[in-house]
Amino acid sequence: MPKTPLTARGAEQLRSELEHLKRVERPRIIEAIAEARSHGDLKENAEYHAAREQQGFIEGRIKDLENKLANAHIVDVTDEHTRTLADGKVIFGATVEVLELDGDQEQTFRIVGDDEADSTCGLISISSPIARSLIGKQVDEVVAVETPGGPREFEILEVRYE
Repeated sequence: MPKTPLTARGAEQLRSELEHLKRVERPRIIEAIAEARSHGDLKENAEYHAAREQQGFIEGRIKDLENKLANAHIVDVTDEHTRTLADGKVIFGATVEVLELDGDQEQTFRIVGDDEADSTCGLISISSPIARSLIGKQVDEVVAVETPGGPREFEILEVRYE
């Protein structure tokens, strides 16, 4: 199975969520199931069925997170070796400041893995059209991007590895 790119920050967030699910949520659900069982007839016990459903969701999420972390290729752009290899180019995990040429509007993007993406925070997925177009480019280059909303052009103003 191919490794999925994940930033060091994204991997830490997934590990933190996994830890919370295992140490806090799982025991809480086990306790809720035991409490619901003590109320008697399980066939018509809504609390029991709700707790079991929630348990299934949590166990599924734990497996999902464990798989993602096991199949992750973690990229730390703050690592000196990675920065040397990047040599000023846009790479996975980099923060890129661009000027959209149509609207003369500056934007900042950080290129992250699919699970980390949140466009409202400027975190764009490596598989997005904008990120794919920026990868490998350097400061002062102009990049044309075909997006679902139509063509856009960006000039790269700055590339940071933070």
